[in-house]
Amino acid sequence: MTFVVTEACIRCKHTDCVDVCPTDAFREGRNMLVIEPDDCIDCALCVPECPVNAIFGEDDVPADQQDFVALNAELARRWPVITRRKAALPDAEAWGAVESKRDQLDRSDPRLPPAGDD
Repeated sequence: MTFVVTEACIRCKHTDCVDVCPTDAFREGRNMLVIEPDDCIDCALCVPECPVNAIFGEDDVPADQQDFVALNAELARRWPVITRRKAALPDAEAWGAVESKRDQLDRSDPRLPPAGDD
């Protein structure tokens, strides 16, 4: 089993979970983190570190968040590894209470300039 980052992380991207991960399983997007399922060892250390309760064991992902199992695997192949805590996004506190924010997910590679920048 692996752990999965769900919708609550979008536009928050707290990285407390990254510091406790013994296998560097987290990947960083522009406005969300995901977990590489092949690197996760099911230790659960990340779960209590998430201030917005965005991380679940694969078997415990809520029914309305099941698509995040595949999404974590997909985006983990494209996004870079993150191994150290960083500041949360500037408006993370405001977004932490928002429940429906799938439309806010930026799937682009964070190593590339944002669309529209030259």
